[in-house]
Amino acid sequence: MANVVVVGAQWGDEGKGKIVDWLSERADVIARFQGGHNAGHTLVIDGKVYKLSLLPSGILRKGKLSVIGNGVVLDPWALVSEIAKIEGQGVSVSTENLVIAENTPLILPVHQDLDKIREEAAGKAKIGTTGRGIGPAYEDKVGRRAVRLADLADAETLERRLDRLLAHHDPLRRGLGVPTIDRDDLRARLLDIAPKILPYAAPVWKLLSEKRKSGKRILFEGAQGALLDIDFGTYPYVTSSNTMSGMAATGTGMGPGSIDFVLGIVKAYTTRVGEGPFPTELGDAVGRHLADVGREKGTVTGRDRRCGWFDAVLVRQTCTTSGVKGIALTKLDVLDGLDELKICTGYALDGKVLDYLPTAAEEQARVTPVYETMEGWKDSTAGARSWADLPGAAVKYVRRIEELIECPVALLSTSPEREDTILVTDPFAD
Repeated sequence: MANVVVVGAQWGDEGKGKIVDWLSERADVIARFQGGHNAGHTLVIDGKVYKLSLLPSGILRKGKLSVIGNGVVLDPWALVSEIAKIEGQGVSVSTENLVIAENTPLILPVHQDLDKIREEAAGKAKIGTTGRGIGPAYEDKVGRRAVRLADLADAETLERRLDRLLAHHDPLRRGLGVPTIDRDDLRARLLDIAPKILPYAAPVWKLLSEKRKSGKRILFEGAQGALLDIDFGTYPYVTSSNTMSGMAATGTGMGPGSIDFVLGIVKAYTTRVGEGPFPTELGDAVGRHLADVGREKGTVTGRDRRCGWFDAVLVRQTCTTSGVKGIALTKLDVLDGLDELKICTGYALDGKVLDYLPTAAEEQARVTPVYETMEGWKDSTAGARSWADLPGAAVKYVRRIEELIECPVALLSTSPEREDTILVTDPFAD
């Protein structure tokens, strides 16, 4: 059976939550493979709004197994809080429908402290992190001083992990002029939270292998977007993990051969949260229209999203680096009522036109978009569930996007509601 990876193909906030939720009806297992609780999904089901940060979107469907993979950095307190919140909305969460990789590294209070201290000290050079400790937690993972979920099951192992952790962080904190870590308090907090999350721990790599061998369909869910990838994003204004499709394999313990289809989620325009280059950003009335109609505020942070025209150069680039076979185009309805639309087809830089975003940060900041103008439409696309429901100009816009990004539309989303989706190609088709 086909296994599908869903990735954001822009700077995140593309509407992955709804698409993953929609696809999860066809899947048996939904696995989150990277990031932390700095990313959020908003899902609207029968008019009811659900906001998820760590829990995979499949948690909202009965009979599905949700998995948090080892590529995620996990804040155990945030997870327990999120579970309590979602249960308060009538969703059942138990060891029957949620499993966490036992080798998942934990986000600790020290990581959040360090994140905020660094951002404040950076001033104008700040990256725009959420301050939730994601970056420092990944640093400790690579530095081999992380506390992992399995470590909470053995007191002696936990002591050794804390030895190594504090040997790094205490001198660093002294250098930053902040108090050293209260080891006893940290240990007590970890031992207190341990029984609340250890029941979910399992060898996820083994579990997923068994599911695959038995013919189950696996949906791999990413966070953020490809342009925030630590290697291929707009560095240094990126997240601290690999956000592209290849991470689905290493972030869950599945081999690359287990991936059959990569679906890139793409907004019908472009948004970005935080600092960094944004060639098609708009500071005019159109930009405000996109922000207002699209309700462009971060699910987790509540920060306003920067808005701009669709950038075909960037999406074509991310479709290539993630091996995207088809895209899910979302929020087309936000463009309703605009007289004309623009699509970025290239970048002007030093007298040349580029068909890709250069790697050098200095050049990224200086590129100017080359636009193609298209006719807008007045009729509403909101809630459309077939091509026949769309205005002719909207269909032309979608088809032109396909040509420019060199990738077909597999799904078209016309509202936040689960069923307002046009299926062109089923990613799970064998």
